Amino acid sequence: MTNPTAAMIVIGDEILSGRTRDSNMNHLAKELTKVGIDLREARVVSDDRDAIIGAITELRDKVDHVFTSGGIGPTHDDITADCVAAAFGVSIDIREDAYALLAAHYERQGSEFNAARQRMARIPDGAVLIENPVSIAPGFAMDNVYVMAGVPAVFETMVASVLPTLTGGAPLLSQNLRVERGEGDIAGPLSELASEFSDLSIGSYPFQKNGIYGANIVIRGADGARVDAAMTRLCEMFPA
Repeated sequence: MTNPTAAMIVIGDEILSGRTRDSNMNHLAKELTKVGIDLREARVVSDDRDAIIGAITELRDKVDHVFTSGGIGPTHDDITADCVAAAFGVSIDIREDAYALLAAHYERQGSEFNAARQRMARIPDGAVLIENPVSIAPGFAMDNVYVMAGVPAVFETMVASVLPTLTGGAPLLSQNLRVERGEGDIAGPLSELASEFSDLSIGSYPFQKNGIYGANIVIRGADGARVDAAMTRLCEMFPA
């Protein structure tokens, strides 16, 4: 059975400008691998309405699950919720349950629940809230699109709450072999291995250290016996 598929949309000018380094894609990829959901694509888009709507519209029809990060805070450039509503053709407004969560949170903190903070309670019609135990402001799920915060600590807790609700496939297994030869020398044998084990993912990741050129060969797949067989064959090709 083919594993479910996923895509990620990382939203924010700060990522594209280099001011902020994204770690959410790496975290999501690792967590999806554990539950057997294949991350097929990741995009970084600016805080631009048309770009966000376009990415959501295209990817939600292309894969089983779409995860977004960023753009659901209190500032003027946090437009992800509005874009999701537009992509699905539904209205968006302050929702009572989200409002109540945030109002109680800021009362406990002794902070003003002002208009900017109330923006985080704006949820598209028909969406299901995603819990945020870190800073309370919820994410939400709209059909197969999961809208989450960009702050890594918050994003990670939201991922942890969403994944148990999804049906995964066979977790991907991985084995690695370090080969101290240049990629030009190993390309031919690797191509043969990839043809022989076409059901597996075989990647070559080159390195250069202390004058030594080589590559880490990573074999990934859901069938442990096939991964083992491919690794045995690889070791025969490149004995230590």
